[in-house]
Formats: sequence, C-alpha cells, structure tokens
Amino acid sequence: MLDVRRMQVLRAVVRNGSVTGAATALGYTPSAVSQQIATLEKEAGTVLLERVGRGVRPTPAAVLLTEHADTLARQVAEAEAALADLLAGRTGQLTVRYFATAGAHLVAPAVARLRTAHPGIRIDLKLTADPEDALTDVRQGHADLALLVTKAGRPDGDLRLLRLLDDPYLAVLPRGHRLAARPSVRLKDLADEPFVGSEWPGPCLDAQLDACAAAGFRPHFAVHSEDYVTAQGFVAAGLGVSLIPRLGLGSPHPDVVVRPVHDPAPTRTIEAATRETAPPQPALDAFIDALKKAAPTAPAGMRPTDRAKGGGRQG
Repeated sequence: MLDVRRMQVLRAVVRNGSVTGAATALGYTPSAVSQQIATLEKEAGTVLLERVGRGVRPTPAAVLLTEHADTLARQVAEAEAALADLLAGRTGQLTVRYFATAGAHLVAPAVARLRTAHPGIRIDLKLTADPEDALTDVRQGHADLALLVTKAGRPDGDLRLLRLLDDPYLAVLPRGHRLAARPSVRLKDLADEPFVGSEWPGPCLDAQLDACAAAGFRPHFAVHSEDYVTAQGFVAAGLGVSLIPRLGLGSPHPDVVVRPVHDPAPTRTIEAATRETAPPQPALDAFIDALKKAAPTAPAGMRPTDRAKGGGRQG
C-alpha cells in the first residue's frame, strides 16, 4: 500500500526539481528524503526518479503519483478547514424538538438569528406535544435539544436544563365581566368563577392549580378545551373565565378581555434540555445563545432567568 506521507515527499521533490530542494522545503535532511523516496519506490514497484545532472526527473509513475498527491493535499486542507468551521460553531447539524407556543416566539426568532450569524448551521425542527417524547429523543441522542415546560424540582441526572424564561398566565374574561374594568385581577377574585380549561394535565396545568391553591381555592372547570384558541371562544360565549399563558394568547378573541393576574401570578417555566453527557457542540452552544437572546423578544412581560422536570402535554 502506498504511504500518503511519502507521496507528499515525492510531490515536494518533483516541485523543487531536486532532493536537496525538497529537503529544504520540508525541513528534512537530503538523506531522509532519499530514504523516503526509495521506500515509496518499493511500495510502488517501479522507479520514480531519474538522475539528470544535479537534479532529478520524475518518471511517468512519479507524475501520476504527484497528481494524486496534489488531490490528497487539497482534500486534507479542505477537511482541516471544514473541521475548523465545525469546532468554531460556524457549521453543524442540529435536531431540535419544541412545543407549539415556543415555536413562534422562541424557536422562530432564534433560528432566524442563527441563520444570520452562522448560515452554515442546519437545523432539523420537529413539533412535539408530549414532553416525555422530546426528552426521550434527547436522552437517546435522536435530538440535540428539546424545549419544554418544567416543574420545580431536581432535574434528571442525564439531562442539563437551562431556564430560558418565565411565561405568566393572564386572566381571559368575557367582555362585560364584573372584573373587566380593572387593570389587573387578583387570582382569588376568580375563586367563585366557572373556569374554562386551557391545558392538558401536566406542568402547564399544575402551574395554574398551584397558584390557585396558594390563593386559597381550587378552580371549578365547567369546560375543558386544552386549546388556547378554543378556550377563548368558550370564554367569549360566557361559559367561564380562563387562564392562558402570554406566549399562547396570540390575537385575543374580540369578545374577551385580557388582564394580568397577581397575588400570586401563575407562571410556567420554559427550559431547554440537552444531554448531560453529550460531547461539546459549538453549533448547539450558538443555538442556545440565540434562544437566550430571543427570549426577551417574546411578548412583553417576559424575563429570561436560570432551573427542572417535565411531564404532560404542552401547547
């Protein structure tokens, strides 16, 4: 088998026209260059250089090998450049799992920012309603990052969780409701109201229930929709009040009034999950940085922060 390094030595000899010239260019001794060429001739099974005065002339076999050595040198240079781009985060391939409301307000601006700064990074996006499916993909290496709503607590040991922002719930009231004229609503003032459910069981619903419990009541759900747009429609029809996260509000229904909630303010936490044992990925670091910068551009009232644990469908 031909030795690629010896082919590069032959290339230097042919380019410089002599063993001495190649030795100077490569930083070798002339005898070391001669030994490399002699070994390459044995590997090739033919003579590669003819002596001509004080120089050498390449045989047809040497010309052929030099052409291939040129190609190999170019490919190695390209590989080194590609590796440098990858290690610097200028290129790469990422697989990301996200839930619906995070898509529009976090993922979309983050991807746009990343494409502007690092157009060589490609991102495969997949909408996932079940956070357990998203976390399984991250754990098994099928996804590099998953966005999810979490509950307070310790994270799984195999995951790294980064808190991106807190998404407060807003009170959605029928137009003409007794509290509609107020600039904000105390949560306990909704205690006797029929509620329109807007969440599937899981951390998003738990954020509402925990806040209501802190306010001294458990909401009575007259209607369950598990969909923010539909929930607004039920509220507009006068079937109850609802709590909808700011990211999920979209364009409010014309027959509802939206007010901030306080004492306490129900809030869900949105985090990015990555695999704890994953090797360093500069492209992933660049995307996480883009997510952090996108978080403050979410609807007003959101602040990026830093925490853990998923479960339940998310919208």
